[in-house]
Amino acid sequence: MAKKTLNKADFGKGIRALLANPQELEQAVQENPQHVVRELTHTVAMLPIDQIEANPFQPRTEFDQTALDELTDSIRVHGLIQPVTVRRLHDKAYQLISGERRFRASQMANLTEIPAYVRLADDQQMLEMALIENIQRQDLNAIEVAISYQRLKEECSLTDETLSERVGKQRSTITNYLRLLKLPVDIQQAIKDGQLSMGHARALAGLNDIAFQLSLLRQIVQEGLSVRAVESLIARHQEDRSGKKAKAERLPDHLRNIQDQFRAYFGAKVDLKRNEKGKGSITIKFENDGELNRLIDLIESK
Repeated sequence: MAKKTLNKADFGKGIRALLANPQELEQAVQENPQHVVRELTHTVAMLPIDQIEANPFQPRTEFDQTALDELTDSIRVHGLIQPVTVRRLHDKAYQLISGERRFRASQMANLTEIPAYVRLADDQQMLEMALIENIQRQDLNAIEVAISYQRLKEECSLTDETLSERVGKQRSTITNYLRLLKLPVDIQQAIKDGQLSMGHARALAGLNDIAFQLSLLRQIVQEGLSVRAVESLIARHQEDRSGKKAKAERLPDHLRNIQDQFRAYFGAKVDLKRNEKGKGSITIKFENDGELNRLIDLIESK
């Protein structure tokens, strides 16, 4: 009897069905490996956690216990938001590639299954091509784009410079996306749900105060705050914490208003100085390289 040839219509049953059927998956890989890898890059499979084994070559062996406990508590409430990545060994065995911390926290949270991206054994070059192709899609939210960038760095061993060249984006843009993955889970979920724009997210990512981040999230959702309004609130918050308001208040009202407009626009501390002859300066302050990249990206986007 002639061997059936799989075509694109056969993938209609879903890549998850193929993962559960070793013979059909093997046939699909032999006949159209590029298509299988492409499908796997943006398909999240729910895998039994006891079928996943740790990577024996994982270079990181020690994890901050407090941070791990906090992630475990978050996963108990919200589930695992960002999938791990595994390599398929056979139909009921997978080996962890990236996401060791998330994997351990999920075990501690007593989850029975977790979301995962599945890779084949020797798909490195095809994976890179497929992930880059995936980033070009128009329907991805900012978190999905950020995860794709992170996967390219981790799974394809790309430096920031090489990644920038591969995807045709400035390093500052990539940095801004990757910073989103450090935001609290509630904020990441709001981005995925379309409640926050990239502008909102970028402004929140510039804060180190988690409580204030979550407070702003509630205000944005409940009051429909614009990005500019959020940046203004952040600027005032940073000003209050600096303890240097008195000096700024000595400015005439019309100059103070101009200074406030700059602060609202950049979402950062801006100092305006002007002497009686009209000579002065405008200073934009930032806390770290990530904040500098955000400012550069904001200027370049105009």
